[in-house]
Amino acid sequence: MTKIIPIILAGGAGTRLWPVSRDALPKQFLPLVGERSTYQDTLLRVAESNVFAPPIIITGADFRFFARRQAEDIGIDATVVIEPMRRDSGPAVAAAAALARSRDPDSVVLALAADHVILDVEEFRAACAAGLKAAELGRIVTFGITPNAPKTSYGYIRRGEPVSGAEQVFAVDAFVEKPNLETAGRYVAEGYLWNSGNFLFRADVLLSELNRFEPAMVSAVEKAVATASDDIGFVRLDPDAFAAAPQKSIDYAVMEKTDRAAVIAGNFRWSDIGSWDAIFDIAERDKSGNAVHGTVVASDSRNCVVHSVDRLTAVLGADDLVIVSTPDAVLVVPRARAQEVRELVALLKTAKRPEATEHRRGHRPWGYYDSIDRGERFQVKRIVVRPGGTLSLQKHHHRAEHWIVVHGTAEVTIGADVKAVHENESIYIPIGAVHRLANQGKIPLELIEVQTGSYLGEDDIVRIEDVYKRS
Repeated sequence: MTKIIPIILAGGAGTRLWPVSRDALPKQFLPLVGERSTYQDTLLRVAESNVFAPPIIITGADFRFFARRQAEDIGIDATVVIEPMRRDSGPAVAAAAALARSRDPDSVVLALAADHVILDVEEFRAACAAGLKAAELGRIVTFGITPNAPKTSYGYIRRGEPVSGAEQVFAVDAFVEKPNLETAGRYVAEGYLWNSGNFLFRADVLLSELNRFEPAMVSAVEKAVATASDDIGFVRLDPDAFAAAPQKSIDYAVMEKTDRAAVIAGNFRWSDIGSWDAIFDIAERDKSGNAVHGTVVASDSRNCVVHSVDRLTAVLGADDLVIVSTPDAVLVVPRARAQEVRELVALLKTAKRPEATEHRRGHRPWGYYDSIDRGERFQVKRIVVRPGGTLSLQKHHHRAEHWIVVHGTAEVTIGADVKAVHENESIYIPIGAVHRLANQGKIPLELIEVQTGSYLGEDDIVRIEDVYKRS
């Protein structure tokens, strides 16, 4: 049996799920529904080794370590491909298809968004098995979702004639854009399907069709793959070649033009969780109809989304609201206007609010830091370094640092001296001193860092040497 090569597209932003999803760490890597991230759930859906080959992940440079770490945490061995810049889904899918074809000229590829939720895994796998025959016959198969209500936030697909030789698969008669409510109701009544934006195809067929309609894209992407480099275990696409690819979605580049498009109806519960009201649609609810996540007390409140991160959120007498509480930002919006959060984030960016794009917790290849407190000439951070993690050899022009170890053992380099600092011990890093922090132990290293000085920005880091090859 042909094994399907999954391609996971994990480079999006998801600003309508602010303040949980931000540019610095977007929704696909966050536990929005359940305990795992949607990216991890996507990987697990295609982990059946009898059906699926090891996956190929397409993501940006900022998320490469996070993507690999989250895959490793659930026991998945994945090839992580670094997309040099965002060029929409067309070049990303094409690059992964070219990589898959280089492994196997007859490879069949399943392109999935990392930020979608699918609750009925066996139904999903059955749809993949049913669509495989059509893909092997040269069709580009998309997964249509049987609607449970008229939705204006999804595109729709009108089915045509059955595809010969492939049960349950139909030719695509038309792709239609997101409709108004009245039109959406008519589409549902006439048997249209939601367009999930996930595809199954032979790699050579997809690239051939792309070459018909977007030859510049294929030329740029194939060159980017052919001249890709190894970057400490990541596949880094050539940036100059990839930049020449037109910025276009796979829908516009191929699916709306090709005569090879086909659709299979997926009878699984699906959501692209594009906004907080979509979370409400798919999440479990309490007896009052509230979808809650985290430490939440909701009294005399109905049909609300309440999402709390690292704190208690108490709600009284609320109806049909979205309430999201994070350590550095709170969102309150009527659930009916949840789609407008994107515009709110744009206003925050215009006002140059760092909360628009950055989290209080900053993730790094070696672990993370959390900014606990800040004032004039000081800042306090909690730093956690994973076992084997090593910060860059660096210095600062404007600040000194005091480190207090609260868990584990720190290996601290200051100049030519290397010292082990144990729990309940501290060490001082003077301004201008060349220093490094590492965790050579088997358990996470946790310390409190107190910075003092005239300037405390993250850009006051002069990296001298870095095992993660950051500039």
